[in-house]
Amino acid sequence: MHERSIELLNMAVADELSAVHQYMYFHFHLDDQGYDLSSSMFKRIAIQEMGHVEVLAERILFLKGEVKMENAHPVENIQDVAEMLKKAADMEEGSARDYNLWANECAANADSVTKKIFEQLVMDEEGHYDQFDTELDQLNKFGERYLALQSIERSKRLESGAPIE
Repeated sequence: MHERSIELLNMAVADELSAVHQYMYFHFHLDDQGYDLSSSMFKRIAIQEMGHVEVLAERILFLKGEVKMENAHPVENIQDVAEMLKKAADMEEGSARDYNLWANECAANADSVTKKIFEQLVMDEEGHYDQFDTELDQLNKFGERYLALQSIERSKRLESGAPIE
């Protein structure tokens, strides 16, 4: 009865796992470049995406389905900050669009709980999109100066002995 919901939930798991891997890749590279604020943002959002995977997996198991732990897309090797932010914004925008459609499909199939899960995911993904879009706007407005400020903050923390995340 819930085969289509299980299929959609597993598609969302794959999408979320792709985001986790891509954002952690960005986190590692931004940390290596000394851009602490951007690095921390990607790490924090990757952790939130892991939480999404958990919610999706719990629903799949409740519906007596099998959780498929597969990525929807391979990690793209991007080191440019603006390109990272653009890629992440595009990913979030696509996820929100898909989850909105899938919520409607679940509603049509009388699965209101899965519908609500997808609706919550739409809200979360739109919030992530807004964060990435805002960061991209700041970078476009201030250019390399915006990134230089992050490097200065790292230097201040290192000098003070504060831990670097």
